[in-house]
Amino acid sequence: MPGVRPDKPVAGFAEIRFKGTRKGYFSYSQLDLRPGHAVVVEADRGGEDLGNVSALGIIAERKCSSSEGGCATPTPEHRVLRVARPDEVSKITTLREDELRVREGARKLVLKHSLKMKVTEAEWQFDRNKVIIYFTADKRVDFRNLVRDLAKTFRTRIELKQIGVRDEAALLGGIGRCGRELCCSTWLPELKPVSLQLAKDQRLSLNPAQISGCCGRLMCCLMYEHRTYVEARRRFPREGRTIKTSRGDERVLVVDIWSDMVSLRDSEGESRSISLNELKLEIDEIRARTPKAGKKDGS
Repeated sequence: MPGVRPDKPVAGFAEIRFKGTRKGYFSYSQLDLRPGHAVVVEADRGGEDLGNVSALGIIAERKCSSSEGGCATPTPEHRVLRVARPDEVSKITTLREDELRVREGARKLVLKHSLKMKVTEAEWQFDRNKVIIYFTADKRVDFRNLVRDLAKTFRTRIELKQIGVRDEAALLGGIGRCGRELCCSTWLPELKPVSLQLAKDQRLSLNPAQISGCCGRLMCCLMYEHRTYVEARRRFPREGRTIKTSRGDERVLVVDIWSDMVSLRDSEGESRSISLNELKLEIDEIRARTPKAGKKDGS
């Protein structure tokens, strides 16, 4: 089992992922860590938490610097304490089961206080010194009285964390339009912004019902093939542009990157479709016949 190697001290930088989309960056030394290892890390106020290694070394540093907000300090404030023992890993299973009780209890207290918020999920810290309760709300909520009741009920520190609908989908999971589990809840490392321009560039329907995910926002998968579409369109003339061909000036109507076809319309309104290779040959022939500027006849 991987663990401490006092003969070969290793100092490094690690990204640790916890439940849902929560993650943190920690330093470590004299530990032989690999992605996927369960580890115990330092938490606030001297506590302990358990997560899984998702990145190490330079990769973790780059992810930290490129993440939302970036790294607060060059060296993380907290460190990895040890590789989790089998009994510690089994304990986290018990905590996950108890989170159902916390979630249901929190929802009852929200109804009691008549607060306009929806409790999404609960997460125990490994040492049970704190429980994080995730919720969504359309507006700002005054939950001071709710926190007092939660602390009395569960006898621990309470952290209420408001999240967006995309984070909610990542926490709860589900099945996407493709029939597979949601990317955000299975393998997608970060939720990056998705714009409507991605759908436009790929000539997809702009109907929100067809390009929105379970969270009600644009599907994350719109960005997966976007670069391929953009690079493929660079080979074609821009739509709406007028070009010189063997038939004179023609306007580019539509380009089809899959069949390598271009639809053109001349000044008389006649349309035609031509392959990209044939169009390039026509353009090259026109350019070859056109004398260069400044070149005189017979020179």
